Parts: sequence; C-alpha cells; structure tokens
Amino acid sequence: MVAFSCQFQLTNYLHSQNSKTRSKYFISCSAQPIKSNIKVVINGATKEIGRAAIVAVTKARGMEVAGAVDSNYVGEDIGKVCGMEEPLEIPILNDLTMVLGSISQSKATGVVVDFTDPSTVYDNVKQATAFGMKSVVYVPRIKLDTVAALSAFCEKATMGVLVAPTLSIGSILLQQAAISASFHYNNVEIVESNANANDLPSADAIQIANNLSNLGKTYNKEDLSTDVLARGQVLGEDGVRVHSLVLPGLPSSTTVYFSAPGEIYTVKHDITDVQCLMPGLLLAIRRVVLLKNLVYGLEKLL
Repeated sequence: MVAFSCQFQLTNYLHSQNSKTRSKYFISCSAQPIKSNIKVVINGATKEIGRAAIVAVTKARGMEVAGAVDSNYVGEDIGKVCGMEEPLEIPILNDLTMVLGSISQSKATGVVVDFTDPSTVYDNVKQATAFGMKSVVYVPRIKLDTVAALSAFCEKATMGVLVAPTLSIGSILLQQAAISASFHYNNVEIVESNANANDLPSADAIQIANNLSNLGKTYNKEDLSTDVLARGQVLGEDGVRVHSLVLPGLPSSTTVYFSAPGEIYTVKHDITDVQCLMPGLLLAIRRVVLLKNLVYGLEKLL
C-alpha cells in the first residue's frame, strides 16, 4: 500500500514589463509506503496471561489482535471476555488452522503467541510456519528436546521463532546480575516464593541455576550433600540449590544469595501482577518478525 503526500507552494514574483505581481504555484508529490500492523494471534487467549496480552496488543502501536484461540468461551467476543469497554468483534475459536488461514489471505505480517501447553507447542509452531507466520512461545516446562526439534524445523523452514522461558524484563536483569556475581562468589543458593505449589522449582529458578551451571564452576563445595531434603533441591551437578517457599498471598519472588568471607550479596526480583510480562511480550512480537531461525531466550533480543 502506498500513500501520496502533496505540498502546495505559492511564490510571488514581479513581472518586469507591467510591474504587476503574479503568483506561481508549485505542486510536489511523493509516494511513501505505509507499514501495515503486525497481525497477532493469541493461542491460549482466555488464560490470565492471554487476556492481559489481548489488552496489551490492542493498545500497542504497530500491531493488532487478529485472532483468539482457546477451548474455553468458544464463540464469545474476546474483548468482552477480557473485560474491555468495547467488543473487538473477534470471536474465540478453538481451531488454530482456521484463524491462520484467514490471516494468511491478507498477506500481512503475522505472529502467533503461544500460551498453551508443552505437548502442543511443536504442532502449533508447524501450523503457524505452514501459513508463513512467526511464533512467540511462552510455555513453562517446555522440554529442551522440544526446543531442539523446533530449532531443527525452523532452520529448514527458514522461519523465526522465539522460545522465551520468561517474558519478564526484571527476571532477565536478575539472571544477568547473577551471572556477573557468580564469577566473584563460590557460594550461592536460590530462594523462591509463590502462592501455590504448581511448577516448582519455577522456570525462572531453573533458568538461573542452569545459567550458573553452564559457567563451569562448582558452588558450595563445603556442602555438596543431596540426601538432606530440608537443604533444598540441587539442580544440575554444580551445587546450585533451590528452596521453594509456598504460602497463599505470597508474590512470585526469586532471590539469589551469594556469599564470601565477611559478606553476602543478594539479588531479588518480585512479580506482583501478570502485567509485568507485557513489555517483554510486545518486544518479543516486534523482534521475532525479523528472525529467520529459532532463538531461545528473550534476553538474546534485548
């Protein structure tokens, strides 16, 4: 699509023979391409994070909600389900292929945001790829085998996919701070809290532990035992322990403690609302359209 912009310029000049002022008009026109919005499909749209994503994408510049997929509230307007003041006139469907087909006909840039389940991610990404659409995957507990299979598939298809263990910018900053600190401390433990006992240790705690383990160090050499359950779960083989505290009303919190003789260094991050994931999600949507392969971790696109 092309937009034409024209400028009119009025110039006065003096005619030498009759000394009358005459006007001369100039018209200049230029053609500039109009960038169309990114069409975003939310798969898992009625989950808490899915509803927040619908609202965030609706308000964001350069993108728009083009489809909502879920097995709940099928046929209802996603805007109403999300509590928006006006309906979006987008019905919730339980068929991802049907939604992708309607978008592909418009030949617009499309992104599927997947909030579903580890068992369905691979098939969902394949469907999106078949219709020429990129994918942002935020599915806790996705297996590394699935990520490896997706990476191989995306490389053959030359299609961009972002698999994000976290969408929280604060969590990413915490991980980066923990990696920096690990070069200076040999003792480290992770303490997390949550309001419920689902998915513990959390994906964030596992990611931090994996990042520290990949540095080739062994931590807590004076306390490597794994047979005392009260000491927390050791992730990996490098002595990084995770303690998970579960109490109703607690915010989702991750704290990394480092210690050395005479000092303790603490890095902490709290999540009080799913809204904190939306800036990372919008960034992921904008960046994934430029990818031609799979990227694991939003931090690689910051």
